[in-house]
Amino acid sequence: MGNPDDRKYYINFSSVRGSEMIGELGRTIKLSDENTCQLFTGHMGCGKSTELLRLKADLKNDGFHVVYFESDKYLDVTDIDISDILLAIARQVSESLQRIKIVLRANYFANLFHEITEFLQTPLEIETAELSVGIAKITAEAKESPVLRYQLREILEPRTTNLLESINHDILERATAKLKEQGSKGLVVLVDNLDRVEARSVHSEKNLQEYLFIDRGAQLRRLNCHIVYTIPLALTFSSHIETLSNYLQDPKRLPMIPVKFRDGSNYQESIFLLSQMVLARAFPNLNETQRIERITEVFDVPETLVRLCQISGGHARSLLRLLYHCLQMQDPPISRKCLENAIITRREQLRTIPQESGWNLLHQVSQQKWLGSVQAEELSLLRDQLVFEYRDAQGYWFDINPILAEAQEMRT
Repeated sequence: MGNPDDRKYYINFSSVRGSEMIGELGRTIKLSDENTCQLFTGHMGCGKSTELLRLKADLKNDGFHVVYFESDKYLDVTDIDISDILLAIARQVSESLQRIKIVLRANYFANLFHEITEFLQTPLEIETAELSVGIAKITAEAKESPVLRYQLREILEPRTTNLLESINHDILERATAKLKEQGSKGLVVLVDNLDRVEARSVHSEKNLQEYLFIDRGAQLRRLNCHIVYTIPLALTFSSHIETLSNYLQDPKRLPMIPVKFRDGSNYQESIFLLSQMVLARAFPNLNETQRIERITEVFDVPETLVRLCQISGGHARSLLRLLYHCLQMQDPPISRKCLENAIITRREQLRTIPQESGWNLLHQVSQQKWLGSVQAEELSLLRDQLVFEYRDAQGYWFDINPILAEAQEMRT
């Protein structure tokens, strides 16, 4: 979003999603005199990362120094603890500051690096001259080695309080002060892809998601900067939601782009915007009207593009997946037959997922537009993209993936 060439491909769906969540996240940061901690979530592939990058660009334009990073590039989200997240944030902030010639050094980390090498008794060479280099070396090594991760946690877990204090005092507070000396309004950290943390069991009554964001949520909140975490969608349907909100914040859940209203009638504005998302990839330098005039260079008839948008259910990744499959089968203009073949292939993949009880739930959702009590089976329908969530003036509502809605099982 910070690149003018890339921005040509961006379509703003906030007018049809039911709320301007990215605007809300941004205004919370801009209007607050104190540091803020916010949570952001949504279905896989619904556009969270794109929206966070829009938030980054918006905040940078408003004078904030913004650090955005994809956590799964630096952490193993199948095996993660609080210390891993804290070190990753410390690393990304210090590296970002180094790029603008702000170099931070922390005595605590220099001592910590020495203790780590002493404890591990391995040839792990850690550079202490620059904070970011030392942390990067530790986190990179730990991501690749489960044994090293376990050993590091033995060192770091009893020191979590001291680690937090050092990150706050030696990195975040000093960084904010130096940034403000340069005219910045403050420091914002956007931690993406923590929603990919697995729900594997770690305690008798808690899974990894609950352990990190509920049991240890108070520590995640204690960082002295504005911060936004992405969290797993399942937590917003959990019985622990009140605890989560108390420790951190009420999560903002990004819904799908509604291609229909609750009553089943077509949502023409959404279909138009989804069409623009497709056409912008063919004609990024044209305006909306000019793109529409050239539809038949990409699709045999305009109705084929409308069909693509409707069958996607407003799930951005699903739409692009179907489009990509069509381009694998033939060059543009894409025919209706080609699109239907791509839809059938995807439908057959989805049909293998639900068990008999799952089909019963899908029928209920199709009729009631609601999930009712969200238990493990209902969550699996959301996770597997069999059910999509939307939002309108009345609140959230649900419907089944339109591709699956045309399956034989849904007609009986």
